[in-house]
Formats: sequence, C-alpha cells, structure tokens
Amino acid sequence: MAVEGGAKCVKYLLFFFNFIFWLCGLALIIIGVLAKVPVNTSAIIKGYAGSPLLLIVVGVIIFFIAFFGCCGAWKENQCMIAMFAVFLSFIIIIEIGAAIVGYVLLGTMTDVLNKGFDIMVTEYNETENSRILDTLQQDYKCCGKNSSVDWLNSKFLAPNSVPDSCCKNVTQNCGEGAIRDTSKIYTEGCQPILDKFLKKNFLMIAVTALIIAFVQITGIVLSCILVQAIRNGYEVM
Repeated sequence: MAVEGGAKCVKYLLFFFNFIFWLCGLALIIIGVLAKVPVNTSAIIKGYAGSPLLLIVVGVIIFFIAFFGCCGAWKENQCMIAMFAVFLSFIIIIEIGAAIVGYVLLGTMTDVLNKGFDIMVTEYNETENSRILDTLQQDYKCCGKNSSVDWLNSKFLAPNSVPDSCCKNVTQNCGEGAIRDTSKIYTEGCQPILDKFLKKNFLMIAVTALIIAFVQITGIVLSCILVQAIRNGYEVM
C-alpha cells in the first residue's frame, strides 16, 4: 500500500535528502583527495595521512548508501529504509571518532612539523626524505625550517649554502654560497607555511563533516518517520 498525505511528503523529502546525501559523499571524496595530496608530499607528517584517507572511504560508502536509500524511499520498502537509517548511524559514529582523532592530531601538528624539519635539514643528503623536502621547498616557495639560515645546521652542504631546491630559478649548484641571497633563493621557512596550510585543510574538513552530520541526522529522522508511516499503512489494511 502506497503512503498518503503527510507520509507521502516525507517520502519525497527522504528521496531529496538522499540526493543531497549523495552529493555530500561526492564532496567528502573530493575533499579527501585534495587534503591527501599535500599530506603525501612529506614523510614528516605520516601520522596525518590517515585522516584524508578515512574521508575518502566514508565518502565512497555514503555515495553507495545514498543510492540504497533512494531505492528504499521510492519503493517504500521498510527493510531497505530501516537498514539505511542503521548505516547512517554507524557512519555518524565513525565520523565522531575521526573528529576526535583529528582534534588530537591537530594539537600536536606543530611539534611534529618542528621535529620533522629539524631531522630533515640536519641530515639532508640523497635519501628519499631529502627529495621530499626538495619538493616541499619548490612547491611552497620556501627554504629551511624557519628560514634559509637553518641550512647552516646541515652536515651535508658546503658552508653558507642551501639545496638547489631553495632557488627561485633552479639550476645546478645555484644554492652554493647563497644562504642569504634573497635575489637567488627563497628565504621564508617552510614550517610556518606548511603548518598554516595543513590547519586550514583540517578546518575545512571539520566544517564539512559538521554539515554532513546534520544532514545525516535529518535523514535518520525522516527514515524513522517513513518506516512508521508504512507500518501503520499495513496495519490499517
């Protein structure tokens, strides 16, 4: 028996909600990918790589659950709608856990970056970490941890020299003797720039997660109302 009256409005609201929910899943996937790209450029923040990956996984799950919810609402299937509400509840729990982990990691991010840059600058050589640091310096147009002068602490560079990746125009040996030459190299440190960039990313993730959580709670409420309306309809029959 098809639902009527107010329940029919709930049915279409739930169908519309699932379309919005589907878009939310797509948004989580995109944001997770965008946040993961800069995180993957540095080994000094390995602990943070999992958060964007979790967003991508949750986004994919939401993407498919939304389709499941659409079918349940359109067919007025109690079982499908009820399972949809249960899945949403589990996702909200996962998101709360991710938010707590993200908040804890955010508080330690500056310390992690500081320690990471200290090690990478002091022990700069031809290792994988060195290539990652070179990429950071070129991508963010920076040099060293807090400034180019940090390279005085390096064991592997000539005196008053910086890696060629600090140069505004990269050529072989362009960093030799140029530690304070602002015309040739970037002198601003990478740590403050990267710290600000990552915190901005986490803030974007947090705001997005809050909006999506509100949408999910709305979906659970609508699902419960529609299931009850369908059940009542069968009881009348």
